[in-house]
Amino acid sequence: MKLRLFVRNSSMRTIVRSVVVLAAALAITACQTLGSESVPRDRLGYAGAIAESWKELMLLNIVKQRYLDTPVYLDVSSVISSYSLSTDVNMSANIVPRASDSNSLGLGASGSYTQSPTISYAPLTGERLVNSLLRPIPPETVFAMVSGGHRTDFLFRATVRSINGIYNTSTTPRHARPVDARFNQVVEAIGRIEQTVAIRLRIDKRDGHAVTFVVFQRDVEEAQADILLVKDALRLDSKRDEFRLVFGSARGPDEIALNTRSIQQVLAELATGIDVPEQDLLDGRATARDRAAADDTDVLMHIRSGNEQPADAFATVRYRNHWFWIDDRDLNSKRMFVFLTMFMSLTESGALPQTPVLTIPAR
Repeated sequence: MKLRLFVRNSSMRTIVRSVVVLAAALAITACQTLGSESVPRDRLGYAGAIAESWKELMLLNIVKQRYLDTPVYLDVSSVISSYSLSTDVNMSANIVPRASDSNSLGLGASGSYTQSPTISYAPLTGERLVNSLLRPIPPETVFAMVSGGHRTDFLFRATVRSINGIYNTSTTPRHARPVDARFNQVVEAIGRIEQTVAIRLRIDKRDGHAVTFVVFQRDVEEAQADILLVKDALRLDSKRDEFRLVFGSARGPDEIALNTRSIQQVLAELATGIDVPEQDLLDGRATARDRAAADDTDVLMHIRSGNEQPADAFATVRYRNHWFWIDDRDLNSKRMFVFLTMFMSLTESGALPQTPVLTIPAR
C-alpha cells in the first residue's frame, strides 16, 4: 500500500496517525491467529469434538440394543481444515489551505477470514467390522492389560465368559446366568498376584506362530497362596509354573483357557444396565431386563433416562423422545468407555488402529 499524505492541521495529523496505527495493529493481531499458533487451538478443538461425538455414538448404539434397533458405527477417517485471511486498508484526504474551506478525510478498511473444514466419515463394515465388533477379544489382550496394571476384576467381568469352564455372570436375556462363586475367587486371586508382580506373559515362536504362556513366579512368597488357589480352581498342574494361554476350552492341566466375549457381546451386556422408560417396556418397544440382572452390582454400566436433558453428564444422547445419559460421578461406567476405545483398537488384527488424520494448512 502506498500513501502520500500532507497534513498541515495538527489535529488532523493526530487522527491520521491513530488510524494508521490501529489498522496495523488489527492486521498483525489477525495474522497471529494463523500459522503455528493455530495448531494447539485446532488440534485440541477437533480432538475434543471427535471424542465427544464418539461417546455419544457409542452410547446411542448401546441404547439401541435394548430397542432391537440397527446400530451404525461411523468413524471419522480424516479432518482437513484450510484457512485464508486477507486484509485491505485504504485512506484518502482532501486538505484545503484556505480556512473557509473544510478539510475532509476518507478511511476504508476491509478484511476476510474463511475456514473450510473437510471431514470424512467411514462406516465400519466388512473386515474391520468383523475384527472390531464380532471377533472375540484375544485372551492375550486381556492378560496383557492385566499385566499393564488395569483392574483385573473389571476386565474379566467385562470381557470373559468363562475361564477353564468356570462361568462369569451374564445379564443378557439369551445367555443369562448367575456367576460361579469360583469365578470371582479366581479373578480376585489373579488381581492380588498381579499386585505382587508374580505373574507375567511369555511369548514364544512355534512354527511361525506366536504362543503365549502365563508364568507364575515361585520366588514371590506372598503370592504363593493365591497361586495355589488359582491352580486348584482351574484344575492346573500344581507342579508347573508356565501354562499355555488359549481361547475356548482347556484340553489339559497345562492350559489356561479364556472364553472371551466380542465387543458386540460386551455392548449387549452393557445394554442391560439401561433404565428403559417404563412405558416403552409396557408397549413392547424395548426388551425387558432379565431376572439375572436384577442386582445392580452385576451391571457393567448404568445408563439413566428421563424426559429432561441432564445439566451435568459424562455422555448424553436423545433417542425416541427420551434422554439417556451416564452420570459424570459414575466412575465405573466412565471407565468402561475407556476400555471400549482400547478394545476396539486392539481387536483389529493385521493393521494399526485407523486414527483420524488432522491436516491444517494455513495461507
